[in-house]
Amino acid sequence: MMGKKAVHAPLMEALIRYRTQGNTSFHVPGHKNGQVYEQENIASLLQEVMSIDATEITGLDDLHHPEGVIREGQELAAKCFGAEESFWLIGGSTVGNLAMILTVCTEPGDLLLVQRNVHKSVLNGLMLSGANAVFLDPEIDTLSGLAVAPTADTIKAALKTYPSAKGVLLTLPNYYGMGHDLTATAKVCHAAHVPLLVDEAHGAHYGLHPRLPASALSCGADVVVQSTHKMLPAMTMGAMLHVQGERIHRGLLRQRLAMVQSSSPSYPLMASLDLARWYIEAYGADAFTMGLAAADAFRKGLEQLPRFRLLEPTQQELEGEDAHRGISEVLERAEEGISGYSTQDPFKLVLYDTWGILDGFGLKHELETYGCTPEMSDEKHVVLLFTLGSTAKDASHLLQALVHINNDIRFKEAAGEPGPTEKEQQRLELDFSTWNNDRMKGYSIPVPFGLRPIIPDQMETVPVEECAGRVAAEMIIPYPPGIPLLYAGETITEAIALRMGRLRELGAKWHGVADERMLTIRVFRLQ
Repeated sequence: MMGKKAVHAPLMEALIRYRTQGNTSFHVPGHKNGQVYEQENIASLLQEVMSIDATEITGLDDLHHPEGVIREGQELAAKCFGAEESFWLIGGSTVGNLAMILTVCTEPGDLLLVQRNVHKSVLNGLMLSGANAVFLDPEIDTLSGLAVAPTADTIKAALKTYPSAKGVLLTLPNYYGMGHDLTATAKVCHAAHVPLLVDEAHGAHYGLHPRLPASALSCGADVVVQSTHKMLPAMTMGAMLHVQGERIHRGLLRQRLAMVQSSSPSYPLMASLDLARWYIEAYGADAFTMGLAAADAFRKGLEQLPRFRLLEPTQQELEGEDAHRGISEVLERAEEGISGYSTQDPFKLVLYDTWGILDGFGLKHELETYGCTPEMSDEKHVVLLFTLGSTAKDASHLLQALVHINNDIRFKEAAGEPGPTEKEQQRLELDFSTWNNDRMKGYSIPVPFGLRPIIPDQMETVPVEECAGRVAAEMIIPYPPGIPLLYAGETITEAIALRMGRLRELGAKWHGVADERMLTIRVFRLQ
């Protein structure tokens, strides 16, 4: 890595001064800079952190009314990430999602267009605001069956149908690092005079290196929430909210952030946000050199293990029916949404077993037995997360683990076993390829959200075959692909009722349902 620039980290520097001064504490927190544990060896790991675990005293500023080092740190973050204004979050992207929904939806019944496959914090934000959500169906990548995001055309159509919408909220990239350029989507939103809100929790590093996809801010998004602790080197729960343009009420946003964040924010967490930004500014694109080299080394080594493959957008197109097309046309088709996604985070390596012997959960378990802990897994894939902190040694360790798994006699014996049955293959095709066909329009009717719980007397159970036209009283999630087919409060169409029956016949698994056999569904009683 090349030499770093001289860069200022105002809060971190203030905390170092605080520790160096060694003043006697007559303020919170109660551990008194960690001295309560000085005689306890078990707490040695925390003592260094506790020495800067301060509070809003002279010289250390106040997150909720920043005038000094915190204000300067947030201004430096805005400059670094390309925002007009940035806010530090000490409750993860969760509090950012809550705040941006509460800022845009100010009256019960306000309408928000929301990507169907969102993080639960978005649903909690809808509940707190009392909003009505119009759910936008995501595009499905036909090779993997994974959901990405709605197209600009879907959003444009929904905005035309619901012109009173207060905004559009998307989640991009997804957990697998899959996404697409949001420029067209931002233009559609702004043409309709509504803000584009983006949960970019997994893309805090986007736009910071030529090999990384463009950031949502650079594509024109109005509010973007990023988990700085996920792909950049902040501590867990450290996140940022970035805002630009005139479509967001900044004063109200500050009030909402103060409402959902602690009035006693963690100074070590805030200092880690300051340091994460400092590291990026100090090293620039070179900050990612080592991590990208490690990911590239793994990709190259994987070529010697044809049993295991990675999901990549251009690879999908070239290996499928478009193998005869040129790369420029492949990328053009990908950007049109044909493949479901057109950008892939080079740090997110989505691995699967081409033999079909190990599903995602099994492959994750095997990797863990060799000391490699993946980020997550599903029924087919394992997500391996590299970052700017990853090394060539990490890549080598992972490759060696896969060599051992590949050579394991248990799996060699199973290699001759038949692949998916015809019924299983039908299920895959139904789950992955016909999602949007069942919905036609690509978006739902408004679904109400609120804090009032559903009580048993409000519900009844009906056969799936008789549920069309009723209002769902539970969330229905077929897996895969893990996208909610129904939210509580959503009217069940004939197409959705038929889909549930077909998936049941093909042996689909279900999340969030009372009847795991999916013979019945809970609905609201008729008035």
